[in-house]
Amino acid sequence: MNEIKVSHQNTALVLNTETLGIEITSCGETWQSEKTYQPHFYVNDEKVYFNQAGKIEHFPWNTGVGCGVRSVFSGFKLSGKEDTLSFQTVIWIEYATEDVFFELNPLTESEQLVGNFYWPGQMEFRKKASDWYTVITNRQGLLIPNDWKYDAGKIVFDGQMCSAGAFMPWFGQVRPGAAYIGIVCDPWDAGYQVEHPEESDYCHVSVRWLPSLGKLSYKRTIKYRFLKDADYNDLCKVYRAYAKEKALLVTLKEKAAKNPVVDKFIGSAIVHTGIKTHVSPDSFYYDKEHPEKNDEVIPFAVREAQMQKLKEHGLEKVYLHLDGWGNPGYDNQHPDYLPACEEAGGWEGMRSLSDRMKEMNYIFAIHDQYRDYYFDAKTYDPEFSMISPEGKKPDFCRWAGGWQTYICASQSPLYLRRNFTELFRQGIQLEGTYLDVFTCNEPDECAHPWHTMTRKECLEYRKNCFDFLNANDIIASSEETIDWAVPSLVTAHYGPYSFMVEENGSTLGVPVPLFNLVYHDCMVLPWMMDADKPEGDYMLYALLNGGAAYLNCEAGGEELEREIDRYRTVAELQEKVAYSEMVRHEFVDGNYKKQKTVFADGTEVNVDLEAGTYQIHQK
Repeated sequence: MNEIKVSHQNTALVLNTETLGIEITSCGETWQSEKTYQPHFYVNDEKVYFNQAGKIEHFPWNTGVGCGVRSVFSGFKLSGKEDTLSFQTVIWIEYATEDVFFELNPLTESEQLVGNFYWPGQMEFRKKASDWYTVITNRQGLLIPNDWKYDAGKIVFDGQMCSAGAFMPWFGQVRPGAAYIGIVCDPWDAGYQVEHPEESDYCHVSVRWLPSLGKLSYKRTIKYRFLKDADYNDLCKVYRAYAKEKALLVTLKEKAAKNPVVDKFIGSAIVHTGIKTHVSPDSFYYDKEHPEKNDEVIPFAVREAQMQKLKEHGLEKVYLHLDGWGNPGYDNQHPDYLPACEEAGGWEGMRSLSDRMKEMNYIFAIHDQYRDYYFDAKTYDPEFSMISPEGKKPDFCRWAGGWQTYICASQSPLYLRRNFTELFRQGIQLEGTYLDVFTCNEPDECAHPWHTMTRKECLEYRKNCFDFLNANDIIASSEETIDWAVPSLVTAHYGPYSFMVEENGSTLGVPVPLFNLVYHDCMVLPWMMDADKPEGDYMLYALLNGGAAYLNCEAGGEELEREIDRYRTVAELQEKVAYSEMVRHEFVDGNYKKQKTVFADGTEVNVDLEAGTYQIHQK
């Protein structure tokens, strides 16, 4: 067997030059590539293995910061002909940390559009036991025990990084005595996949590298850290330290120092309501059986009266998120959404609502959208829509506004500034704004020659939109919480567990608050408050996570009083722990229905999801 061995202190790696498999020993424990894995990539749907290269060379890699092995692959025959593609892989141990880096670097690009690269592959991880588990950041977070009886391979957005399928760009595996975390250092063009068939005894997880505008383009890096006697909490704390090093960890205290509205926001009741609904006959959601339900207008004055009612019930803190305030109606004709809905009172009615919110010291926030590009928008121009490297433009008619495509994100900050300049001119006093889908959907790329854009640039344009809001003392929000946007966001619509938003989400794994274990003191996450869900009373999850609570302003009488009582329970805890790191989560006595969180200020929250009870202990 041909092997290349490299070691430093407590870490050693072995590259099998025949199979290209890896074996790593660290902290006295050995991890190795799963036996059937072979590094590969795709070109025109053709699967190409690394070892199909006409020439493969291996070299030692010794620098002032680490040691390892460099492998060069060239001379590929792609689509039946010789191709210019060549690339190198470098696997090396960092002297300072003993982290193991895997780097994939193009040397010469292919003459063709390349597809995904699958390297390095999954680790061998086979034993049917609950204490062998895989950790993934699908939404708030999941554990997949090896004895999990369901198929756990379905990940939202196909596991693309920088989307709801990966709130953070890392994954890990834990077994008795040993664990590792794999941190994707270039997440904008990356994804991951999980394989755990129903009733199986193993779980595979690995990274894949997406082409950037059809090319490998630049060096891709994932680093692994190997730990001894660790669990998922330890993996989260490793990543928290990494996020701090990368300036992603910006705390609420830091954000409040720049914008005092942040402090006012903590403890607020989150009220989500709307003004105008219009569902196009082209829309997936159009109700043909009851066409009268496709249009509705609620005057601004009605929402103003509802806010006044909450004030009269003694609520001191309210955050109003208003959908459908523009003349076209919710999810219609973006980005040409102005003026304010004329049927609901127009600019005068919206201004009256914003003025009253200011008088009551409530926070007024609106919904807006700068990705969906509707064909009937006044300034729609197909030249500014997104186009793929293959020359395709997406078009569909799912949402309320009917036929649409996506606008290239390079245009989003420009349209946002145009629209908000007019909102300011009209005297609308905003302290919050929700920019839809930016933190839920995957980053886009665009090959139009006028506004070519990589996925990384797409995220920068989206962040520019958030930062425009912050510069105007407006709390920035988006659909879901996500790692890359943490420095610019204060809140999000939610940061849910998969079972709360996905069909069969409860079969995907055991829900755990991975995101909050890293970023709890950096963002305020609201939680739905449904009391009668199969997975338990959602208020208990709000308490467990030290989050904020939604409140239904349409309720009245005893129902409203109950809503307010439940909100106050959550808000009282949130005001105590919002600025505190979540330091630990655990399942009490190994029972998934009994959970405990601990915060840096000493607060402990215990919930029993089966009994519907909770206990809060504060020091």
